[in-house]
Amino acid sequence: MINDDLRSTAPAAPPAALATSTPTERRRAQASSFLGSAVEYYDFLLYAAAAGLVFPELFFTGMDQGVAILLSYLTLFTGYISRPIGGLLFGHFGDKIGRKRMLFITLMVMGLVSIAIGLMPTAGSIGIAAPILLALMRLLQGFAVGGEWAGAMLMSMEHSKSESRGIGASIAMAGAPFGAVLATLVLALTSSATGDAFLEWGWRVPFLLSAVVVAVGLYLRTRVSESPEFEAARERGEVHTGLPVAILVTKYRRAVLLGTLGVMAPLFIQSLLAVFMVPYVVEAGVVTRETALYMLTLSNFVHVFTIPFFAWVSDRVGRRRTMVAGAIFSAVAIWPMFALFDSSSPGLVALAFLVGNPLIQASMFGPVGAYLSEMFEPTARYSGVSATYQLGSLLGAGLAPLVAQELVTADAGTRDLGLYIVAAYVVSGLAVWFSRNAGERRGDPTVAEPARTPVDA
Repeated sequence: MINDDLRSTAPAAPPAALATSTPTERRRAQASSFLGSAVEYYDFLLYAAAAGLVFPELFFTGMDQGVAILLSYLTLFTGYISRPIGGLLFGHFGDKIGRKRMLFITLMVMGLVSIAIGLMPTAGSIGIAAPILLALMRLLQGFAVGGEWAGAMLMSMEHSKSESRGIGASIAMAGAPFGAVLATLVLALTSSATGDAFLEWGWRVPFLLSAVVVAVGLYLRTRVSESPEFEAARERGEVHTGLPVAILVTKYRRAVLLGTLGVMAPLFIQSLLAVFMVPYVVEAGVVTRETALYMLTLSNFVHVFTIPFFAWVSDRVGRRRTMVAGAIFSAVAIWPMFALFDSSSPGLVALAFLVGNPLIQASMFGPVGAYLSEMFEPTARYSGVSATYQLGSLLGAGLAPLVAQELVTADAGTRDLGLYIVAAYVVSGLAVWFSRNAGERRGDPTVAEPARTPVDA
């Protein structure tokens, strides 16, 4: 459904445009989107995990540990800065010439950058040039991911049946935690197998292994057909002649603002768990590095299934209801999650990861793909979703480790961080509520109804 406030400027695609995919094309598009996202996020989140565990010692040598960790997180943040830029660029061409070509390029760039990181000399070899090159590689990673997320999600959703677009979009989104499973599992296995040699060369192995999964992903992407909804819009002559970003500024300002704030909080939690909480429990002496990575791996595996579950719920009761309920639940559940992390019990720490990703993060994040997509017409959708999601990622995921590093102290513990997260969920919940996304009724979510005064919340 199209946002109630934007119906006059963003007409929904006719149902016929959504029914052109055959079951085979639909399955192929969804499998390609899932595995492509998994490959992209394997590379992207592998860097995130290494930023807390490896890079401070290898690329910021000779510094105070706290300063080295902070600088490592700053290089991580540069990837989030470049994501909106990549989203706008790939979104522009994705809305002009189609989704498929852009997705092939983003995957190739991501794979080449990951291999380059695996071969990169450290500060012990080339001095200050090492962290500079590392930051440059992260910028390129973020640039590629900025175009990947929206494109993969749209390919999966736009091939789906109209009544199941939420779960269709979530299949591509579930590829991200699956990629995280691969990243943390390979990193944990490599850390265990190489022992003391992990900091010397073992950490490079997971990055170099991405060459294999990228090759598989590229093959799958050559076999998927273009989005039928985009093709139908192009045949009707609805492709915009102007700049898609200009259309966002003129027609979709409110949608971009509220959508950005709406995804901010769940993305904050996602990054917090992947980047900050693993070294947090390791430094506290609760578990070893390998055990913490295995815990995160298990939570990400369960996450693969809970994202589609909450998207399925949104297909039946509405995006807004599902996401606002998720925001309320998350603002409350964050406190027992931190209590579990601070329990000094390995079993309870494992439970904390399971509460954090599959429940807290997924409860609001599951419907995000369809929620954002339904705000934009097909020929501005790639640009709109990319810009909105990546700006939310910058404010949420990008800032998470930096905020946590500053707010978690010996005196306050995780209290101040918890208050920050509650505030973030209040903002995100209100943004979703006031966006009045039209996914409030059962039935075909692509058919806009006449505007009504009371929104059926």
